[in-house]
Amino acid sequence: MFDSKDFRLDGKVALVTGASYGIGFGIATAFAAAGATICFNDINEEKKEMGLKAYKEAGIEAHGYVCNVCDEEQVQAMVKQIEEEVGTIDILVNNAGIIKRIPMTEMSASDFRAVIDVDLNAPFIVSKAVIPGMIKKGHGKIINICSMMSELGRETVSAYAAAKGGLKMLTRNICSEYGKYNIQCNGIGPGYIATPQTAPLRERQADGSRHPFDSFIVAKTPAERWGNPEDLQGPAVFLASDASNFVNGHILYVDGGILAYIGKQPE
Repeated sequence: MFDSKDFRLDGKVALVTGASYGIGFGIATAFAAAGATICFNDINEEKKEMGLKAYKEAGIEAHGYVCNVCDEEQVQAMVKQIEEEVGTIDILVNNAGIIKRIPMTEMSASDFRAVIDVDLNAPFIVSKAVIPGMIKKGHGKIINICSMMSELGRETVSAYAAAKGGLKMLTRNICSEYGKYNIQCNGIGPGYIATPQTAPLRERQADGSRHPFDSFIVAKTPAERWGNPEDLQGPAVFLASDASNFVNGHILYVDGGILAYIGKQPE
Protein backbone atom coordinates (compact mmCIF):
# COMPACT_ATOMS: atom_id res chain seq x y z
CA MET A 1 0.00 0.00 0.00
CA PHE A 2 1.28 3.47 -0.85
CA ASP A 3 2.56 5.46 2.11
CA SER A 4 3.90 8.97 1.65
CA LYS A 5 6.22 8.32 4.59
CA ASP A 6 8.25 6.13 2.25
CA PHE A 7 9.66 9.38 0.82
CA ARG A 8 10.94 10.50 4.23
CA LEU A 9 14.60 10.16 5.24
CA ASP A 10 14.19 10.45 9.00
CA GLY A 11 17.06 8.92 10.95
CA LYS A 12 19.21 8.44 7.83
CA VAL A 13 22.83 9.62 7.55
CA ALA A 14 23.67 11.04 4.13
CA LEU A 15 27.14 11.79 2.75
CA VAL A 16 27.13 14.12 -0.27
CA THR A 17 30.59 14.66 -1.70
CA GLY A 18 31.68 18.11 -2.84
CA ALA A 19 28.49 19.63 -1.45
CA SER A 20 29.61 23.06 -0.28
CA TYR A 21 27.59 24.67 -3.07
CA GLY A 22 25.84 23.98 -6.37
CA ILE A 23 24.12 20.71 -7.21
CA GLY A 24 25.49 18.88 -4.16
CA PHE A 25 24.32 21.60 -1.79
CA GLY A 26 20.87 21.60 -3.39
CA ILE A 27 20.55 17.83 -2.99
CA ALA A 28 21.83 17.89 0.60
CA THR A 29 19.37 20.60 1.65
CA ALA A 30 16.53 18.52 0.19
CA PHE A 31 17.71 15.49 2.15
CA ALA A 32 17.77 17.59 5.31
CA ALA A 33 14.23 18.79 4.67
CA ALA A 34 13.20 15.13 4.35
CA GLY A 35 14.75 14.34 7.74
CA ALA A 36 18.29 13.16 6.98
CA THR A 37 21.46 14.13 8.84
CA ILE A 38 23.88 15.72 6.39
CA CYS A 39 27.58 15.06 6.02
CA PHE A 40 29.63 16.61 3.24
CA ASN A 41 33.24 17.05 2.25
CA ASP A 42 35.30 19.43 0.21
CA ILE A 43 38.88 19.58 -0.97
CA ASN A 44 40.16 22.16 1.54
CA GLU A 45 39.35 23.91 4.81
CA GLU A 46 38.22 27.13 3.13
CA LYS A 47 35.59 25.40 1.01
CA LYS A 48 34.46 23.27 3.93
CA GLU A 49 33.93 26.37 6.08
CA MET A 50 32.11 28.07 3.22
CA GLY A 51 29.80 25.06 3.10
CA LEU A 52 29.21 24.98 6.84
CA LYS A 53 28.27 28.66 6.72
CA ALA A 54 25.83 28.06 3.85
CA TYR A 55 24.16 25.16 5.67
CA LYS A 56 23.91 27.17 8.88
CA GLU A 57 22.26 30.03 6.99
CA ALA A 58 19.80 27.46 5.62
CA GLY A 59 19.04 26.28 9.16
CA ILE A 60 20.81 22.94 8.70
CA GLU A 61 23.29 21.46 11.17
CA ALA A 62 25.66 19.76 8.73
CA HIS A 63 28.88 17.89 9.42
CA GLY A 64 31.75 19.03 7.20
CA TYR A 65 35.01 17.23 6.44
CA VAL A 66 38.14 18.07 4.47
CA CYS A 67 38.86 15.15 2.16
CA ASN A 68 40.27 14.57 -1.30
CA VAL A 69 37.90 11.95 -2.69
CA CYS A 70 40.63 10.74 -5.07
CA ASP A 71 42.77 9.68 -2.10
CA GLU A 72 41.67 6.27 -0.82
CA GLU A 73 43.35 6.64 2.58
CA GLN A 74 41.67 10.02 3.17
CA VAL A 75 38.30 8.64 2.12
CA GLN A 76 38.57 5.60 4.38
CA ALA A 77 39.54 7.87 7.28
CA MET A 78 36.61 10.23 6.61
CA VAL A 79 34.09 7.40 6.42
CA LYS A 80 35.42 5.97 9.68
CA GLN A 81 35.18 9.39 11.33
CA ILE A 82 31.59 9.85 10.13
CA GLU A 83 30.65 6.41 11.46
CA GLU A 84 32.15 7.30 14.85
CA GLU A 85 30.77 10.85 15.09
CA VAL A 86 27.43 10.63 13.27
CA GLY A 87 26.60 7.02 12.39
CA THR A 88 26.79 4.51 9.57
CA ILE A 89 26.21 6.10 6.19
CA ASP A 90 22.80 5.15 4.78
CA ILE A 91 22.92 7.37 1.68
CA LEU A 92 25.90 8.29 -0.48
CA VAL A 93 25.76 10.85 -3.29
CA ASN A 94 28.89 10.86 -5.44
CA ASN A 95 28.57 14.48 -6.52
CA ALA A 96 32.14 15.85 -6.55
CA GLY A 97 33.29 16.44 -10.10
CA ILE A 98 35.32 18.58 -12.47
CA ILE A 99 35.28 19.37 -16.17
CA LYS A 100 38.02 20.62 -18.49
CA ARG A 101 36.71 22.03 -21.77
CA ILE A 102 39.67 21.38 -24.08
CA PRO A 103 39.66 20.01 -27.63
CA MET A 104 40.81 16.40 -27.50
CA THR A 105 43.90 16.86 -29.68
CA GLU A 106 44.99 19.78 -27.50
CA MET A 107 44.34 18.02 -24.19
CA SER A 108 47.28 16.59 -22.30
CA ALA A 109 47.10 13.05 -20.95
CA SER A 110 47.57 14.47 -17.44
CA ASP A 111 44.48 16.69 -17.84
CA PHE A 112 42.50 13.72 -19.17
CA ARG A 113 43.59 11.60 -16.19
CA ALA A 114 42.69 14.39 -13.74
CA VAL A 115 39.09 14.42 -14.96
CA ILE A 116 38.84 10.63 -14.92
CA ASP A 117 40.30 10.59 -11.40
CA VAL A 118 37.70 12.95 -9.91
CA ASP A 119 34.67 11.98 -11.99
CA LEU A 120 35.10 8.19 -12.12
CA ASN A 121 37.83 6.88 -9.83
CA ALA A 122 36.57 8.90 -6.84
CA PRO A 123 33.02 7.48 -6.97
CA PHE A 124 34.59 4.01 -7.02
CA ILE A 125 36.78 4.87 -4.02
CA VAL A 126 33.98 6.42 -1.93
CA SER A 127 31.43 3.73 -2.82
CA LYS A 128 33.96 1.05 -1.91
CA ALA A 129 34.43 2.72 1.48
CA VAL A 130 30.73 2.92 2.40
CA ILE A 131 29.41 -0.37 1.00
CA PRO A 132 30.71 -2.57 3.88
CA GLY A 133 28.77 -0.46 6.40
CA MET A 134 25.66 -0.63 4.25
CA ILE A 135 25.97 -4.41 3.98
CA LYS A 136 26.30 -4.68 7.76
CA LYS A 137 23.28 -2.42 8.29
CA GLY A 138 21.19 -4.30 5.73
CA HIS A 139 20.40 -1.43 3.39
CA GLY A 140 21.95 1.45 1.51
CA LYS A 141 21.43 3.98 -1.25
CA ILE A 142 24.16 5.17 -3.62
CA ILE A 143 23.39 7.94 -6.10
CA ASN A 144 25.98 8.79 -8.73
CA ILE A 145 25.74 12.16 -10.41
CA CYS A 146 26.10 11.16 -14.02
CA SER A 147 25.37 13.48 -16.95
CA MET A 148 23.78 13.67 -20.36
CA MET A 149 27.38 13.09 -21.40
CA SER A 150 26.83 9.54 -20.11
CA GLU A 151 24.86 9.18 -23.36
CA LEU A 152 26.05 11.91 -25.71
CA GLY A 153 29.30 13.32 -27.00
CA ARG A 154 30.16 16.95 -27.60
CA GLU A 155 33.24 18.86 -28.66
CA THR A 156 35.83 19.76 -25.98
CA VAL A 157 34.56 17.32 -23.29
CA SER A 158 36.19 14.02 -24.25
CA ALA A 159 37.50 13.31 -20.74
CA TYR A 160 34.25 14.31 -19.04
CA ALA A 161 32.12 12.21 -21.40
CA ALA A 162 34.45 9.23 -20.98
CA ALA A 163 34.26 9.55 -17.19
CA LYS A 164 30.49 9.98 -17.05
CA GLY A 165 29.94 7.09 -19.45
CA GLY A 166 32.11 4.98 -17.17
CA LEU A 167 30.18 6.21 -14.13
CA LYS A 168 26.94 5.03 -15.74
CA MET A 169 28.41 1.54 -16.06
CA LEU A 170 29.89 1.64 -12.54
CA THR A 171 26.36 2.44 -11.33
CA ARG A 172 24.99 -0.63 -13.07
CA ASN A 173 27.80 -2.81 -11.80
CA ILE A 174 27.34 -1.76 -8.16
CA CYS A 175 23.66 -2.65 -8.61
CA SER A 176 24.65 -6.02 -10.05
CA GLU A 177 27.13 -6.88 -7.30
CA TYR A 178 25.37 -5.52 -4.23
CA GLY A 179 21.64 -5.54 -4.96
CA LYS A 180 21.35 -8.77 -3.02
CA TYR A 181 22.37 -6.85 0.12
CA ASN A 182 19.44 -4.43 -0.27
CA ILE A 183 21.71 -1.75 -1.67
CA GLN A 184 20.30 0.32 -4.51
CA CYS A 185 22.72 2.20 -6.75
CA ASN A 186 21.21 4.61 -9.25
CA GLY A 187 22.34 7.67 -11.13
CA ILE A 188 20.98 11.11 -11.81
CA GLY A 189 21.86 12.63 -15.16
CA PRO A 190 21.40 16.39 -14.90
CA GLY A 191 20.80 18.45 -17.97
CA TYR A 192 22.38 21.87 -18.17
CA ILE A 193 22.05 23.28 -14.67
CA ALA A 194 22.60 26.91 -13.66
CA THR A 195 25.50 26.64 -11.20
CA PRO A 196 28.77 28.53 -10.64
CA GLN A 197 30.47 25.89 -12.82
CA THR A 198 28.27 26.76 -15.81
CA ALA A 199 28.09 30.51 -15.14
CA PRO A 200 30.64 31.40 -17.88
CA LEU A 201 28.35 29.75 -20.43
CA ARG A 202 25.44 31.98 -19.42
CA GLU A 203 27.19 35.35 -19.30
CA ARG A 204 25.66 38.11 -21.35
CA GLN A 205 27.77 39.40 -24.22
CA ALA A 206 29.08 42.96 -24.45
CA ASP A 207 26.08 43.93 -26.60
CA GLY A 208 23.64 42.45 -24.09
CA SER A 209 22.86 39.37 -26.18
CA ARG A 210 22.94 35.83 -24.85
CA HIS A 211 26.12 33.77 -24.91
CA PRO A 212 25.93 31.57 -28.04
CA PHE A 213 26.04 28.40 -25.94
CA ASP A 214 23.25 29.73 -23.72
CA SER A 215 21.08 30.27 -26.82
CA PHE A 216 22.00 26.81 -28.09
CA ILE A 217 20.96 25.08 -24.85
CA VAL A 218 17.66 26.92 -24.54
CA ALA A 219 16.85 26.02 -28.16
CA LYS A 220 17.73 22.34 -27.59
CA THR A 221 15.68 22.02 -24.39
CA PRO A 222 11.90 21.48 -24.70
CA ALA A 223 11.52 23.25 -21.35
CA GLU A 224 13.28 26.25 -22.99
CA ARG A 225 15.39 27.00 -19.95
CA TRP A 226 18.40 25.88 -17.96
CA GLY A 227 17.67 23.70 -14.97
CA ASN A 228 18.24 24.78 -11.38
CA PRO A 229 19.69 22.72 -8.51
CA GLU A 230 16.15 22.65 -7.11
CA ASP A 231 15.03 20.63 -10.14
CA LEU A 232 17.22 17.76 -8.92
CA GLN A 233 15.92 17.72 -5.37
CA GLY A 234 12.75 15.64 -5.86
CA PRO A 235 14.48 12.98 -7.99
CA ALA A 236 17.34 12.76 -5.47
CA VAL A 237 15.02 12.36 -2.49
CA PHE A 238 13.10 9.66 -4.37
CA LEU A 239 16.27 7.68 -5.13
CA ALA A 240 17.48 8.08 -1.53
CA SER A 241 14.19 6.97 0.02
CA ASP A 242 12.38 3.70 0.57
CA ALA A 243 10.04 4.69 -2.25
CA SER A 244 12.74 3.52 -4.68
CA ASN A 245 13.62 0.20 -3.03
CA PHE A 246 12.99 -1.76 -6.25
CA VAL A 247 14.69 0.78 -8.52
CA ASN A 248 18.28 -0.28 -9.11
CA GLY A 249 20.89 0.34 -11.79
CA HIS A 250 18.81 3.11 -13.34
CA ILE A 251 19.96 6.50 -14.63
CA LEU A 252 17.28 9.14 -14.14
CA TYR A 253 17.87 11.98 -16.58
CA VAL A 254 16.68 15.34 -15.29
CA ASP A 255 17.31 17.36 -18.42
CA GLY A 256 14.18 19.26 -19.36
CA GLY A 257 13.69 16.80 -22.23
CA ILE A 258 16.95 17.29 -24.15
CA LEU A 259 17.63 13.57 -24.65
CA ALA A 260 14.12 13.07 -26.06
CA TYR A 261 14.32 15.95 -28.50
CA ILE A 262 15.90 16.11 -31.96
CA GLY A 263 15.71 19.91 -32.03
CA LYS A 264 13.84 22.54 -33.97
CA GLN A 265 13.73 22.50 -37.74
CA PRO A 266 15.78 25.37 -39.18
CA GLU A 267 13.59 28.18 -40.47
